[in-house]
Amino acid sequence: MAETAPASEQDAAEHPVPGAAPGAPGAASAPGGDQGAVDGSRAGSSAPTVLEVLRRLDSGPRGLTEAQAEERLARFGENTLPDRHDPSWPRLFVRSLRDPFTAVLGCLGLVSAAVFAWGTASVILLLVVVSCVLRASGEHRADRSMVALRELVATTATVLRRTDGDGAPTAREVPVDELVPGDVVRLGPGDLVLADVRLLRASGLTVHQAALTGESAPVAKCADDLPRGTGRDVFEQPQMCFQGSSVASGSAVALVTATAAHTRFAAAYGRSAGRRETSDFDRSVHGISWALIRFMLLTPPLVLMANAAVRGRGLETLPFAVAVAVGLTPEMLPVLVTTCLARGASLLARAHGVIVKRLPALHDIGAVDVLCLDKTGTLTQDRSVVHRSLGPDGRDDPEVLHWAAVNAWWTLQLADLPAPDALDEAILDAADEDALMAYDGTAALPFDPLRRLATAVVRTPGRLGSHTLVVKGDVEAVLQRCALAENERERLRGLADQQAEDGLRVLAVATAERPARARDYTPADERGLGFRGLITLRDALAPTAADALEVLDDQGVGVKILTGDHPGTAVRACRDLGIPVTGEGVLTADRLDGLTDAELRDLAVRTTVFARCTPEHKARVARALRAAGHTVGFLGDGVNDLPALRTADVGIAPRNAADVAREGADVVLADKDLTAIAHAIGAGRHASGNIATYLRVTLSSNLGNVIAMLAAGLLLPFLPMLPTQVLTQNLCFDAAQLAFAHDRPHPSVLRRPTVLRPRDLLRFITGFGMLNAVADLATFGVLALALHGPGTGDDKAVFHSGWFTENLLTQALVMLLLRVGRRGAEGRGPGPIACAAAALAVIGLLLPPSPLGPLLGLTALPGVYYPLLAAVLVLYAAALLAARARHERRCAESGMPL
Repeated sequence: MAETAPASEQDAAEHPVPGAAPGAPGAASAPGGDQGAVDGSRAGSSAPTVLEVLRRLDSGPRGLTEAQAEERLARFGENTLPDRHDPSWPRLFVRSLRDPFTAVLGCLGLVSAAVFAWGTASVILLLVVVSCVLRASGEHRADRSMVALRELVATTATVLRRTDGDGAPTAREVPVDELVPGDVVRLGPGDLVLADVRLLRASGLTVHQAALTGESAPVAKCADDLPRGTGRDVFEQPQMCFQGSSVASGSAVALVTATAAHTRFAAAYGRSAGRRETSDFDRSVHGISWALIRFMLLTPPLVLMANAAVRGRGLETLPFAVAVAVGLTPEMLPVLVTTCLARGASLLARAHGVIVKRLPALHDIGAVDVLCLDKTGTLTQDRSVVHRSLGPDGRDDPEVLHWAAVNAWWTLQLADLPAPDALDEAILDAADEDALMAYDGTAALPFDPLRRLATAVVRTPGRLGSHTLVVKGDVEAVLQRCALAENERERLRGLADQQAEDGLRVLAVATAERPARARDYTPADERGLGFRGLITLRDALAPTAADALEVLDDQGVGVKILTGDHPGTAVRACRDLGIPVTGEGVLTADRLDGLTDAELRDLAVRTTVFARCTPEHKARVARALRAAGHTVGFLGDGVNDLPALRTADVGIAPRNAADVAREGADVVLADKDLTAIAHAIGAGRHASGNIATYLRVTLSSNLGNVIAMLAAGLLLPFLPMLPTQVLTQNLCFDAAQLAFAHDRPHPSVLRRPTVLRPRDLLRFITGFGMLNAVADLATFGVLALALHGPGTGDDKAVFHSGWFTENLLTQALVMLLLRVGRRGAEGRGPGPIACAAAALAVIGLLLPPSPLGPLLGLTALPGVYYPLLAAVLVLYAAALLAARARHERRCAESGMPL
């Protein structure tokens, strides 16, 4: 039968157990040295009784003495997970030196120093230091924020301890790290379970163990010994609670069976320590960097050989060859990348409480086009709401809700429960509380996992001498106790199944009139009931989920639901939020197990809901989506999410997630809220768009200049530019391009991921670089025809000055016309790019005739040169706009980012 009741009112065996692998450490060793599990958590083993557990741990219901606790603390160690040391700032600085972009600059610095170009080497060294300082500072700031988050976890536990063997036990608070096997602890609503424990006594206890299993609803627990040979898996054993879970309702006294590295939580923690897979940003960075290194290493020998073969020049051209290599490589790349990412991370932390632990993760989250997440706490709240109350005929009947609320209220009052469970709370919120006060409760039989129902006995106003039994619980359990014909019972089962298949939780309500009596009521009185109807409940939707999903859809991000819940429950939440789920859009764990990796890769793209998922399933789905070419983000908050957090391109966890989940994530949210993720994706795309624009503009312009310089070096009897002029021009251009870190991209950039694909980037820079080279060669023609006649003694200086001016002006045009955000600036004042381009143009026009010009080998240009240069620039700008329009059309047709 489909799910018809929540975990608090149904058999816990209905839930799958995506827990630790069989044989993982499940308990501390017994005091006598036995390394076997004392809690019966080995897969396939029968659970030991309470007496067996107490005997193996040499403990008792009164707890340990202080001497025993001290001896065991010395033997077993503190109840802490293995330390994760945050790297120091110097260590982060050294680590940033291994960045491939920084390696490009390092190679150039070594080459410059080898040819005694100390000025160039000093500038490059300065850029390397600035880049590493910025990156190390940003990551160190994120580490400090993570330390503050760790301080939010619980630090004490309530234990029963005795001063000596004959003394009475007293309850006192002890630090969590002082818990030892054999301790007896008390648990209440809201408490974290700080070690693996075996329940000794429990009253209405339900726990949240989503951090371990992914189940959204609280799970009922009891202290009863299970019959031998039940064969239940570890997380399904109702007498066991595990570190990482929390108490939803009820109270309990429990025996600590495992601490520190022997808990199930620690086993998952250890599995999370593996090396993280290479992210999309890292792969892109390595590809682009190695392409730059190859170009840089190839250029000097090519220049030397060409000049030696054609012009007979020797090693005197080596400084020029090194300057050409420097001109090809974007020296400001590490600085700009780090600045863009650090600014975006800082703004996210201040405005939205989002902590980016690794700066490259900001680019990764901007590149995300598939977001995998759980249902509970993200799409839905961790609570239920009443959907409908149905009479036996399937029509709405408010009386059914009324009787359900009577049962919930008086069970809570008479059974001395500390708080209603999640479903009772939803029923009471939907009912008229004033109407409940008219009844006088006389007895209650609270819910237990065996009966799967709860009963309240009340006196109804105006009915002297009679009591009304109000029974509420699992549909099958209630129907079995109703006086119904078998065909009617089957019809009502079908009605309940229909509601459950629609993703709703279903409770049945029945009543019976009994003569008033003084003796106690027992479960034997729950017979011959009259069926009242059904209560259907659904998960309460997160208030911001619908709006956030619209934003994610506008950003081109697809959502995949990976949950441990029933598929119908997950599909219901998707339907309520407008997430389309087709007939083939649901995949359950049992079917997933039968798929090969290739089959899963094809199917995962078309699937929206993955239900009944274990941790391994979640990681496998994330891996399949990556193999299909997607950049995957994964939002998780439990130990069971760790494998997927590390498999995805970017792992995301909320602040209140399990400690190990926060440690394993790349991005930490203030709350488990899709709105914050949408902001983080927008910030990542903002930074990535500026980085991509910088790369396109810089590399295409630099490549054009290098091609032109190589051609001019072969055509002219002198070097086309002096090394100092090349470096000065390159320094001016690089300084101006720092404005890209502060640019506001066009809104279209935020609607799709910006992915740094080396092959696409190479195609772009080759096309626009050749266009830039054509403009430079046209300038050569202008200079040769208009300015250089026979007998002119300053041809070299005029040529150098004319080309220097033209280079800076064309680079200013490229900055303005190739930036993706150029249309976004219309109707506003000049932005940072416009100001930087104007400054670059002013330097190009004023530096040659200025007093600094002769120091660089430059001179004033004749007046006739400027109109001719203006004509070249106009033609170049027209060609740039036409090429850009063609590029945009091709990108639109192929669905690729600009």
